[in-house]
Amino acid sequence: MLAARAFSLIGKRVLSTTVCVRAHGHEVTKAPQYTQPIYEDYPLIPLPDIPFVQDLTPEQKALKEKEKGSWTALTPAEKIALYHIKFDRTFAEMHKPSNEWKTSVGLAGFMVGIGALFFIWEVLFVLKPVPHTLSEDWKAMELRKMLDMKSDPITGLCSKWDYEKNEWKK
Repeated sequence: MLAARAFSLIGKRVLSTTVCVRAHGHEVTKAPQYTQPIYEDYPLIPLPDIPFVQDLTPEQKALKEKEKGSWTALTPAEKIALYHIKFDRTFAEMHKPSNEWKTSVGLAGFMVGIGALFFIWEVLFVLKPVPHTLSEDWKAMELRKMLDMKSDPITGLCSKWDYEKNEWKK
């Protein structure tokens, strides 16, 4: 009786865990992509995790066998080919200036042009006309009204106006 009860509990536990594992997709786990070794040409990382060429051709395999011997027997072309099995670019090629600045300058010019077109559109179609209170005639009438009302006669604008000569004080 006790054995039957123990086996039934164990059986339920096994069934429940396998169902849970299958339900949550934990049957087969794969390592995340960021943990896999990658090849990267970057001057600050001079030795990448893996060689540039993973699957060697028969010529490259023969060259790798020849590499195990004397390096004086290798020609310069073979040494360069061996280098390019391990690395894609040399340090000189990595430090070679690129033409990315042209793209950046072109994109910046394009954005400035779009901004200018938006500004012109806004001036033509969105902004209202200048109010009449900003015209020179209106400003002169407003100044004359302030002088006639003698606003702030001690330290303000009217203190600098000569009312007898009808001109600004010198």
